[in-house]
Amino acid sequence: MNRVSKTFDITQFGADPTGSTLSTSAFKASIEECLKCGEGTVYVPDGVFLTGPLELKSNIHLQLSKKANIIFSQNISDYPVIHSQWEGSSQEVYMPMIYGKNIENVSITGQGTLDGQGDFWWKQFKAGTLSHPRPRLVSFEDSSRITIDGIKLINSPAWTINPIRCVDIKINNVTVINPADSPNTDGINPDSSKKVHITNCYVDVGDDCIALKSGTEKCNTMVSCEDVTIENCTLLHGHGGVVIGSEMSGGVKNVIISNCVFEGTDRGIRLKTRRQRGGVVENILVTDLEMNNVMCPIVINQFYFCGEGGKDPSVQDKSPHRVTSQTPVFRNLRFCNIIARNTHASAAFIYGLPEMPVIQILFSHVSISMAKDASEGIPAMMSDLQPMKKKGIYCCNAKDIHFDHVTIFEQEGSAIELENSHKIKLSSCNFDINPRDNA
Repeated sequence: MNRVSKTFDITQFGADPTGSTLSTSAFKASIEECLKCGEGTVYVPDGVFLTGPLELKSNIHLQLSKKANIIFSQNISDYPVIHSQWEGSSQEVYMPMIYGKNIENVSITGQGTLDGQGDFWWKQFKAGTLSHPRPRLVSFEDSSRITIDGIKLINSPAWTINPIRCVDIKINNVTVINPADSPNTDGINPDSSKKVHITNCYVDVGDDCIALKSGTEKCNTMVSCEDVTIENCTLLHGHGGVVIGSEMSGGVKNVIISNCVFEGTDRGIRLKTRRQRGGVVENILVTDLEMNNVMCPIVINQFYFCGEGGKDPSVQDKSPHRVTSQTPVFRNLRFCNIIARNTHASAAFIYGLPEMPVIQILFSHVSISMAKDASEGIPAMMSDLQPMKKKGIYCCNAKDIHFDHVTIFEQEGSAIELENSHKIKLSSCNFDINPRDNA
């Protein structure tokens, strides 16, 4: 087929710009016309357009004008049930509001808004009345060359942007806003995806702002998430600013997080996993960050208890276990040029497994100061951890750690406390270490 890229205005196919009636058929007709040309643009002009879920195809470009507002139906019957991956396992789910599978060369661009009208879905989820997991706002599977640029996404029923097993993803200049009390409304969650670039985004959500994942031990096929760049982003009010895990059984590697601002997130950088999950997280560079009013700037936790099996005694047992393929690994983590002000609970919290310590950690030119009116908080979701306030850096079950030009201000107690942690090096740090049971 000879490709002749054309633009099709959805109002030419009967789309209602008042939002009073469903325009799903008009969107689908526009997509079909693009397919006849081999490639094309579905154009959404100024107005409010109510629709059910939309399935994009290869070489389709969805473009929103500045005052275009696509609002998605709150009628469950509009959403087909499909087989997909949700929270790390394969299962039946309600179709995402914008979806595509096995496609390439697709974009969603412009300055308009996608509104998931999530309040209906959040209420149903909390009431336990849904038959399947909620729809995500935008999700692509097994696809390549995906671009999302300039748009605003609000009120997602669940995760907002979720590429799964995709390659070559560019998410740029995107705004994601979900209410603080909305459940599981992560902002941007690349899952088992490669060559991911997230730049110049503003994310303020009810769960993790950006989370890198690679499935759980229940996935049929383990696929890593790798070669990820996150830069020049502003992250607010989430449970974590940039998070790796806890679904990381396929592994996460080669990640650069740079030049970002964190404001009021519970945790800044957060790595989380547990026994039986397996997977390797490695080659993570975190550099040039500004954080303010964060509960704990850096959290590394291998006893994460949320999710099925997370509170099993064998998972939460603090004694060493036999190392197997189901033992998760964290290594080669670098945290450089970070300033965190008005920190509440702890400067950093690291808790590895006794049988598989977190290894090869560098803190270089890191400055963390405590809030004068600090609030208590629990840095990591794990059993028996008590609330903290104004604590320094705590390391348990860690090895090969280098603290270079690290300063902690106005903490209560020791700046660094070590437990069962070894091969520690300090360079140009003006504080004492308090070892506990540290040979």
